[in-house]
Amino acid sequence: MRGVIRFILLAVAAVVAALTLGDNDGLVTFYWGGWRLDLSLNLFLLVAIGVGMLTMSLVQAVNALVGLPERAREWRAQRYERAAHAALREALTEYFGGRYTRSHKAAMRALAIRTDAESDADEHEFQTLARLLAAGSLHRLQDRPQRDELLQKVFEQGRAGVAPVDEGARMLAAEWALDDRDGARAEGLLADMSPGVARRTQALRLKLQLARLTRRSTEALYTARLLAKHQAFSAVAALGLLRSLAFEVLDDAHDIEQLRRAWQQLDAMDRRDPVVAARGARRAALLGVPADGRLWLQPHWDRIDELDSDGRSQVALALMDCCEGVGADWLPRIEAAQRTHANESAVQAAAGAVLMSCQLWGKARRPLEQAANDVALEPRARRQAWRQLAKLAREQDDEVRAADCERSAAAVD
Repeated sequence: MRGVIRFILLAVAAVVAALTLGDNDGLVTFYWGGWRLDLSLNLFLLVAIGVGMLTMSLVQAVNALVGLPERAREWRAQRYERAAHAALREALTEYFGGRYTRSHKAAMRALAIRTDAESDADEHEFQTLARLLAAGSLHRLQDRPQRDELLQKVFEQGRAGVAPVDEGARMLAAEWALDDRDGARAEGLLADMSPGVARRTQALRLKLQLARLTRRSTEALYTARLLAKHQAFSAVAALGLLRSLAFEVLDDAHDIEQLRRAWQQLDAMDRRDPVVAARGARRAALLGVPADGRLWLQPHWDRIDELDSDGRSQVALALMDCCEGVGADWLPRIEAAQRTHANESAVQAAAGAVLMSCQLWGKARRPLEQAANDVALEPRARRQAWRQLAKLAREQDDEVRAADCERSAAAVD
């Protein structure tokens, strides 16, 4: 196709030249001393074009000859650059392939090659990437002294806040410090990050790991909630993580005042979670203040029909632990839930425990028996139901039945 196009252009040029120069009768005359030279205009034009092309060729040849050393330097620099990038790609390939010793050697070879070459615009980024790759390989090989030496060189040559690769270096160093369980070093590296970098998802993940490592449960819960808002976890994983962190916040309280402060520090969404509320109520009962536990459970019990079966079970069993000193104001709630969820043993166990606390022996026996005989119920709740039945039997002077109930409670696995 190119040959056809060239032939057509040549034909067009020939036609134009024939039409232009064929009838050209012009004459060019040169005078020099006593000499006179006459040339046709067509010949003069051809000679002028030829001389111009020859002059241009000579100028280009001279320029090429003069610029030969510079071109040689560029060629050598390009050869070094290609070799260095090839070594860096090899290091990446070996790193992802799990051959960390080879990856470290290839990264160091890339650094050595680039050191022999002349610096250019991306010299800092290349050296930082190569050192980080070598340091990452050493981290996998558990060679911490050499890894820290390479990191120190990266930080010494870094330009924090200017090059994105420097921000990545600090983030990687913080991640490796967390792998080493060096909380102080990780905290220092995370604190040196700019506000924009500190809000990134990976930085928040590292902060969450640091908070959990240093057992700062409240900070860990706050960070995990930020990550959940950024959709860093799936919905199920986020729910489980937030619940476990809320549990840690509540379990870290060693007296009722600490527990109350911890409860108030929880996010409103955490306090609306029935499982978290049940954990807080159990903790309050363990610290000897079941009234606070009932206060935290009351909003969930008032909407118990809206909860799922797991939420109802957790709230009911927590109320069972907090029934000591319960007032008569809970009886309408208990009776309504008992009628609505007659087949749920956890609700029946809570109802029986509350009725026992209110000394309504006749009403308490049936729900307690239902809970005690349900093998699907939590063993702890079944044992508590059997013990409540034993207490009820003693109130009725039936020691034989009380002994049977105690044996049944002991037999629950």
